[in-house]
Amino acid sequence: MSVAVRRDPRGQGDQGEASALDWLLSIDADVFLPFGNSRDVDLMAIIDGLSVRVQVKTTTRRYKRNWAVAVCTRGGNRSWSGTVKYLDPSAYDRLFVLAADGRRWFIPSNEIAARTCVVVGGPKYSEYEVEPGRPIRPPSPR
Repeated sequence: MSVAVRRDPRGQGDQGEASALDWLLSIDADVFLPFGNSRDVDLMAIIDGLSVRVQVKTTTRRYKRNWAVAVCTRGGNRSWSGTVKYLDPSAYDRLFVLAADGRRWFIPSNEIAARTCVVVGGPKYSEYEVEPGRPIRPPSPR
């Protein structure tokens, strides 16, 4: 008998935010967490005296040898109404990405060249790759 493992997007997102926090603190940034659920910003940081709004995304989806990262939302915790919400690059300053293997990127929002999916791990965003962190833990079976 096989047991279906349920995907846990909230837990995966929490791991991404923890990884971003860990990396930001490692570069001596001051980090602030928004109160409540912020739609556009997951973390705020002061890096070298500059205020930076950070949007965090995680991915476990392979695209060839790279990683595909969704930069749009199709419903979240509610049943999908058919409306796709795209990230607004003017609403955040940096996109922090955590891939399943622990690789991480800190990409300026004005460099994001896609509306639905960004592929990291290849040459395009390589200059924004930062030190790797912990891999994403899969959800535990229920």
